[in-house]
Amino acid sequence: MKKIVTFLAIGALITSCGEKKDDKKDGFEMNRSKTEKNSVVQDEGVPVDMENDGIGPFKDVTFPDAINEEMAAAGKANYNACMACHAAETRLIGPPLKGVYERRSPAWVMNMIYNASGMLKEDPIAKALLKEYNNSIMTPSGLDEKETREMAEYLRTL
Repeated sequence: MKKIVTFLAIGALITSCGEKKDDKKDGFEMNRSKTEKNSVVQDEGVPVDMENDGIGPFKDVTFPDAINEEMAAAGKANYNACMACHAAETRLIGPPLKGVYERRSPAWVMNMIYNASGMLKEDPIAKALLKEYNNSIMTPSGLDEKETREMAEYLRTL
């Protein structure tokens, strides 16, 4: 008799733990299907502004048509320090940098690299980016004007 009761108890336990496929579940449902994302994320709440040169020593910067490979290589070496916060095509702590010259003037980008603290205090676009990226302050690059220009040249290659 004890064996029959044990057998029935185990059977009831197994049956109660099972779930019918057509039963509806309450609670959340997890969808594991992949969704395609845009490869380049734009700054959602920040307007494109090609006229603003920013705050700093760089004014009215124009690039030659051809990329200076030597300068770009030197800029790439300094860009490695930026990769903790900036990726080329994905949003991290800071905005993606691929196509940055489609959203900002070369002088603005160079002033942001060279003078981030001054830009964050006074420039309206830098302030909007600060808000867009959860008040994550861009740390000073420590680059001089020549190194800033090299970094700007490298960003053209992304």
